[in-house]
This record gives sequence, structure tokens and C-alpha cells, in this order.
Amino acid sequence: MKVVTFLLTRDPGAATSFYRDALGFQYLRDDGFALVFDLGGVMLRIGKVKEFAPAQNTVLGWEVDDIGAAVQQFEQKGVRFERYPNMGQDDQGICTFPNGDKVAWFKDPDGNVLSLSQHAA
Repeated sequence: MKVVTFLLTRDPGAATSFYRDALGFQYLRDDGFALVFDLGGVMLRIGKVKEFAPAQNTVLGWEVDDIGAAVQQFEQKGVRFERYPNMGQDDQGICTFPNGDKVAWFKDPDGNVLSLSQHAA
């Protein structure tokens, strides 16, 4: 079996640009119902809908080796990282947890909360 992950969009054009151009994922096709991307061997289907309310929690994330460099790379492509009250985030929006794990959150054009994480060894 292979993993397939799902999101929703009200604006397929903005979603395509964001996931392909800003995040750098391979756009495969628009099958009429969803935009389809390859996330390094995992299929992402972004369903096209007229309306939806995005979840307020993280719905999709990626583990990276160097979160500071990844945040900087995404910022250069126009990604804006979220700042949350009382999370102790640094200037890049990176939160470091007591165990050493690091997370930075951002949203796609539809308000879906996404994250980058670097886990402590």
C-alpha cells in the first residue's frame, strides 16, 4: 500500500502555484476533481471545493534536516511563517520544544496549516 494525503482548496490556481512554485513539489495533473502532486513518493490530492473551513491545527507537515535553512528557503519564495502567542518562537518563527524538537508553521492560500519540523536525535 502507498500513502495518499488529502487537502481542500477553493482556489485551484493559487494552490497549484503555492505547492508547485513556492514549496517545489511536482505537479502531476488536474484530474477534474483534484490537483495531484508528488511529494517525494507520496501523492497529495487537493480536492477542489466551493467552500470549506480549514482546520485550525496542522494538517500536513514535512521533516527537514535543517529547519533554519528550510524556513529561509521558503521565505525567499514568499511563504510567510505564522507567529503564535506564548509559543516562544524565534525570529524565524521556529518553536523549540523542551526535548529539542523544532517546528515552524505556515499556511497555504486556503488557510490550511502546514509545518516544517526538525526532530532531536
